[in-house]
Amino acid sequence: MVGSGAAMQRLRLQVRRIGPYFRTVLIGGEPGCGKELAARALHCASPGAAGPFVVCHSATLGDQAIEGAEAGYRIAELMKMAARGTLFFDGIDEMPLEAQGRLLRVLRRHEWAQDGLAAPAKLDLRMAASASQDLRVLVSAGRFRQELYHRMATLTIALPPLRERAEDIPELASHFLARFARMYSKGVERISTEAMKMLESHFWPGNVREMESVMRNAVLLSEGPVLEAQALPEFAEASIESLTAARLGGSERLDDVVEQHVLHVLKSCAGNKLRAAEVLGISRSTLYRMLEGHAEPAEIS
Repeated sequence: MVGSGAAMQRLRLQVRRIGPYFRTVLIGGEPGCGKELAARALHCASPGAAGPFVVCHSATLGDQAIEGAEAGYRIAELMKMAARGTLFFDGIDEMPLEAQGRLLRVLRRHEWAQDGLAAPAKLDLRMAASASQDLRVLVSAGRFRQELYHRMATLTIALPPLRERAEDIPELASHFLARFARMYSKGVERISTEAMKMLESHFWPGNVREMESVMRNAVLLSEGPVLEAQALPEFAEASIESLTAARLGGSERLDDVVEQHVLHVLKSCAGNKLRAAEVLGISRSTLYRMLEGHAEPAEIS
């Protein structure tokens, strides 16, 4: 977890304190904040660090190929794979209600039946789950089981959005610069002052994942040892113009500024949602959720 600011120091302290003891933990935060990375850090700080870290993409439990009892079998198989380690439910807020029920039954018993055995075996694993949406709101709306929420949220960690730890932006940008320069054998060694100012002024609605995408593209576009502002044309234009438009329109609300930026990026991508999601560093489903209730620019083929 990159960053030396106060927010990241608090997060590392939480991981050190919770890691050795957790059985279930809920990690909340906006899309792109690094929830899986936090879960891996907890795993490494736990007594099961030598065991496997298994990821379950919760939304896939609603696939037509994995329905009804199949979801239960899939969860049991994942638990078997994660024995003596950690099972991470990525995006548990996207888990279908029926799959939630299957998981809840396992948590109630805290045991699972091994293949071919009549007697159940005690669970020997830890569970972590991430959520981008407020599960309490989903519970009120009937989209998430209240008992499952209380069982998973025995311990909670909230990851701050990147805009709330802006002091970490230079360190993160340099980290991604070095990573992608090595990956693509590019001779880029540092970021120009102007380019860094653009990075620091950006609102980052897609958080660290968006920065990763931006820096990957910028490194690929760069020539020479310095990453210049010209490597960030689409990104810089969207950042400055959308933020300015929101403020000139009299809106200082956080949600309004984010929405204006997302709409501006979508417009700059000619209405192409896949491309806009890539620029923002978020999934298409997250983008669709952010666009609900907004008139969208028509996609240009």
